[in-house]
Formats: sequence, C-alpha cells, structure tokens
Amino acid sequence: MTYDIMLVRVEPGLTVQETLDRLNAGFDPDAEIPLLRLTDAQRVEWERILDRVSRDVGAVESEEYLYSLTLETVGPPGRVQLDYYGDTAGIEVAYRHSGAAALEVMELAYRIARIVEEESGLTGYDFEVDQPTRTGDPGKAAVRLSDVSEWAQRRLS
Repeated sequence: MTYDIMLVRVEPGLTVQETLDRLNAGFDPDAEIPLLRLTDAQRVEWERILDRVSRDVGAVESEEYLYSLTLETVGPPGRVQLDYYGDTAGIEVAYRHSGAAALEVMELAYRIARIVEEESGLTGYDFEVDQPTRTGDPGKAAVRLSDVSEWAQRRLS
C-alpha cells in the first residue's frame, strides 16, 4: 500500500479529474496491460526528467520495464518512486514514514512531481489531500502520510 500522486496530460478544456475519468472510462480490468509505446517526444521528456531529478534531487536508479519507465530515489530521506507512461505518471511513497520523516519524504515527492510538471507538461494532483502538486502544501501531505503510517504500525504490526 502506497501514498500515490497522479500526473496526467490534461486534455484541453478538461480538469485533471475529468481527464482521468475519460482515461478510465475505457479501462477493462480483464484486458492485457498494453506495452509501453512512447513517442520520440515522450522519450525526450523522460530523459529531461531523469537528468533533472538526478541533478536537483540526487542519486536515482532507473529502469525500463515493458509497461513503464521508472526511477527511484537512492538514500535519505527514503524511497520515492516515479513511474512514467508518457501521458500519465505516478509517484509512490511507502506508508512507513511519520513525523519529521514524513515531511522530509513528502517534500521530496512534491519536488519530483514539480520537476515532472515542468519538464513534461503533465499536471500533478494529490488526491489523498485534494490539492495540486504545483501549488499544494507538502506539509498537508506529510500529515496524511504520517497518520496512515502510524495507524498501520499500530493495527498491522
């Protein structure tokens, strides 16, 4: 279970939610997952994202899978994973951070989301706390991450 931030290429005249609704309308849970087929422009976007996150945030590991391009931060404050699909992307943070550690990792996640927005034109939204990543408060996200992490620690350990 992870804390998830969505990024999407918003269709003209639509909101982030409306764009996601349109993308999800054709979702078939029984269908094969489509292989990643990026355009040349999307590959260039990915390279810019990868270069900038490495430069501005620090060391990352990157892999290309059949269905996505992925990067993960290496080292403190904790692992933040970005999966890039071309017209969408997602950021995942494990529910294991609380207090000051939650703030530190969510500041990192929002920083990565903002880099993705700047380098790709995707729009980020944190549905966990109902705020855009571009102008949203990572502190608000950290409170949510911390609360769920502490709940899980008490109930599931």
